[in-house]
Amino acid sequence: MSGSSDEKNAQAVREQVRAGYAEVARAGGLDAAGGGSGCCSGQSCCGPAAGTADALARKIGYDEAELAALPDGANMGLSCGNPTALAALQPGEVVLDLGSGGGLDCFLAGPRVGPTGRVIGVDMTPEMVSKARHNVAAYQAHSGLDNVDFRLGEIEHLPVADGSVDVVISNCVLNLSPDKPQVWRELARVLKPGGRVAVSDLALLRPLPEEVQGMVAALVGCIAGAVLVSDTERFAREAGLVDILLEQKPDYVAHMTSFADPLYQKIVAALPAAAKLGDYVTSLDVSARKPR
Repeated sequence: MSGSSDEKNAQAVREQVRAGYAEVARAGGLDAAGGGSGCCSGQSCCGPAAGTADALARKIGYDEAELAALPDGANMGLSCGNPTALAALQPGEVVLDLGSGGGLDCFLAGPRVGPTGRVIGVDMTPEMVSKARHNVAAYQAHSGLDNVDFRLGEIEHLPVADGSVDVVISNCVLNLSPDKPQVWRELARVLKPGGRVAVSDLALLRPLPEEVQGMVAALVGCIAGAVLVSDTERFAREAGLVDILLEQKPDYVAHMTSFADPLYQKIVAALPAAAKLGDYVTSLDVSARKPR
């Protein structure tokens, strides 16, 4: 009975997240006409409603020239790190992006792996997959490459063969999964021996207050679904990965505060007096490897 209840709760979380990000895709991301858009009736998802997607991307380490070369709408302001830089991609590699959204990191990875490489984006939201596929023609025209494709699927059950991927990347998505250990097992399954992981995500420095955990806005805003930094390391290790490195990037939360994002302001208002969001949440770069 408990197992059935847990699965119902997990499915409810998936549907809530899917609906929120479908709204982001329909609205065109966080640079939609009239200001920011997002999951929660005008609030953002891991991005600055009051700022711009490119402004956030520049602050967290994306290169100006790369951003300028992206298809329109590929950068939707949903990032909390730069996993393509972390991954140190090489020509000829096969790259898998979990929660690929409008295609930002896929289109940046494509030129790095070149014509002999391949980039696969997976997203569970049909509207996001449709948006990313629409952007492929512009990517091909600009780069001269035909090496990026997008698939509909859940990151807990990846539509990718065993041992077929050199590098798994993901940007502010794993925290949204209701079954994170299963996601890490899937990462290990699809990686080739010696393959590696480069993930940017949100993680907790300490448990969130109960009232914040229960906020729908906090979940879709990539905060209530986050787990402790130590849990992230444990999930990766239990999945069989090695050489696990965790680097905290507190600047992301500071940037979100500076953007005066309404969603984050709502969450901060629910924290104990004098507490800051950065006391609880950090952006986290995770790298790991599958043993040979």
